[in-house]
Amino acid sequence: MREHHHDFLSWTMNPASSASAEWQLHSGVRARWLDYGVVKLEPLAAADDSLLLSSGVHGNETAPIEVLNAILADIAGGKLALRCRLLVIFGNLDAMRLGKRYLDYDMNRLFNGAHARQPDAREAARAARLEQAAADFFASACGRRWHYDLHTAIRGSVFEKFAIYPYIHERPHSREQLAWLKSCQVETVLLHSQPANTFSYFTSRHCQADAFTLELGKARPFGQNDLSRFAGIDQALRRLLSEPAQELPGYRDGDLPLFQAKYDIVKHSEAFRLHLADDVENFTALPDGFLIAEDGEHRYVAVGGEERILFPNPTVKPGLRAGIVVEPARLP
Repeated sequence: MREHHHDFLSWTMNPASSASAEWQLHSGVRARWLDYGVVKLEPLAAADDSLLLSSGVHGNETAPIEVLNAILADIAGGKLALRCRLLVIFGNLDAMRLGKRYLDYDMNRLFNGAHARQPDAREAARAARLEQAAADFFASACGRRWHYDLHTAIRGSVFEKFAIYPYIHERPHSREQLAWLKSCQVETVLLHSQPANTFSYFTSRHCQADAFTLELGKARPFGQNDLSRFAGIDQALRRLLSEPAQELPGYRDGDLPLFQAKYDIVKHSEAFRLHLADDVENFTALPDGFLIAEDGEHRYVAVGGEERILFPNPTVKPGLRAGIVVEPARLP
């Protein structure tokens, strides 16, 4: 890539154009393409902290892709200082080019080694390469490790911007990270209670990164996003890149409403029926006794009146999660 060409996304989407594997930007940053849609940037001065930013794991979730491309352009043009190691990943390139969520299989169900169980899916080989790129990047990290996987949702949400904190096993939840999420204008956080095959779980578990899936609004095609609605995450990422040692006010209990996953609603067969409107929003409250879904002998009934629904999707393939029932939570 020529130094004056700062549109990383354009080259990613049109890889036939010429590009160098490694080059130095006018800003003094070293850049290297590790794979199509995978670029590593490092400042000339030694940096301890390492940040992975990913988007496009679902190809039709375009606003975070555009946000990251603008950040890359400003680093390349010398408008944004880079003081940490940075790896940027544009995930499902084939789906991005076609404006689809995925082609054969949901890529965000193919990490943590799950790609080996779907060898015929076009997303499988890509997920394996992205796992390796992330593992290699964090293997040489000597300071803090962060991964923010940026998404937008299929449907609206009671809380427009929310974060999913992967299951962290024996590690404590980071109050510092919760404070940072609040600075991004994230409105609530889901504390996951079991392992998953998502990208953020993979980097949390296997790379020991503070990792999150961030849902930042509703999915729209390229060019149709109101990027002003993403100002919170854009500004917070820019501050983190240029001032990784920034101090934020401490997190206090109650600063963000927290939820925890209670159980998954699984689609066992094509007989599955979800008793929610097609336009029901994420985090919609479920009345006590409400029949959420049924699938043969499997019945999912709301209990207590404080449960909410997240990611309802009856069109998934049998065997996959068709929604999550969540409930209020507190940090230990």
